[in-house]
Amino acid sequence: MSALRNVTVLVPAALLAKAQATTGAGITPTIREGLSLLAAGRAYEKLHALRGRVVFAKTAALLRDDRT
Repeated sequence: MSALRNVTVLVPAALLAKAQATTGAGITPTIREGLSLLAAGRAYEKLHALRGRVVFAKTAALLRDDRT
């Protein structure tokens, strides 16, 4: 894990309780998981934006043939 930062976060109590019930973890792990999901979501959005724009050097058929 990289360097840690100590932050103060003000969140609605009901939202935190709901998130903790979902994760089954404490406050810090719940916040970390939420931040990780947010970061991953942004990466998936960028990948989705590339859909159909990436040209591969090999065709799907050639890749399948390579498995055998």
